[in-house]
Amino acid sequence: MGNTTLTISSRNYSSWSLRGWLLTKFSGLPFEEIVVPIDDPATRAELLLLSPSILVPCLVHDGVKVWDTLAIAEYLNELKPQAALLPHEIRARAHCRSICGEMHSGFASLRSALPMNLKAHFPGFKVWARAQSDIERIVTIWRECLKEYGGPFLFGERTAADAMYAPVVTRFVTYDVQLDPDIVEYGQYIMALPEMHEWIALARQEVEEIDELDVEF
Repeated sequence: MGNTTLTISSRNYSSWSLRGWLLTKFSGLPFEEIVVPIDDPATRAELLLLSPSILVPCLVHDGVKVWDTLAIAEYLNELKPQAALLPHEIRARAHCRSICGEMHSGFASLRSALPMNLKAHFPGFKVWARAQSDIERIVTIWRECLKEYGGPFLFGERTAADAMYAPVVTRFVTYDVQLDPDIVEYGQYIMALPEMHEWIALARQEVEEIDELDVEF
C-alpha cells in the first residue's frame, strides 16, 4: 500500500476536517496528516463559510485524490469494506447515504449560527428560529435512526453517519443546546469515542484563533 495522507485544517473550527478525519480513522486505513494553517486565505474562507467549495479535508491514497467528505466515505467503504462505513443491508445503506447527504448539503442556518468551536462554551446561548428548525430536523433524524436500528449509534454499529453528524454533537455541547435524554445519550456515545477524545485534546492545544468565530453573539 502506498503513502496515504489526509489534509485537514483547524481541529478547533473545521467541522469538515473532523468528518474526513473520523471517516479515515473509522476505516482503519493508516495515514499521515497534513495540517493547513488557518491564516491560509482559502482555508479561512472555508471556515467562515465564505467559500463556494470545500476542498479540505483531502485524502490522497496510492495516487488517488479525494477531497469531498461524501466521496471520501464512499472511497473508504470500497477500500475497507470490513470497516462497514456504510451498513451491509441495502435498505439501511440507502438510509445512511440519505442522511449523510442531508448533512452534507443542508443545515446552513445551523452552520452559520452555531459554528464549530471546541474550545468555547456559551451557557444559555440563544438559538435563533431558523437554526432551531435545523436542530429539530437533526433530532428527528437521530431519533428515527436510533429507534429503527436500536442504537447506540445511528445504524446500530458505528458508520459514516456518525462521522458526518459528530460535529453537530460538539456544537450542541458548545452552545448548551437543550435536548431530550435519548438525544443527549447518543451525543455522549459520540463524545466518548477515543477518536473524539484524541481530536478534541489536540484542538485544545491549537494557539491560532479566528476572532469572528470566538465572539459570543
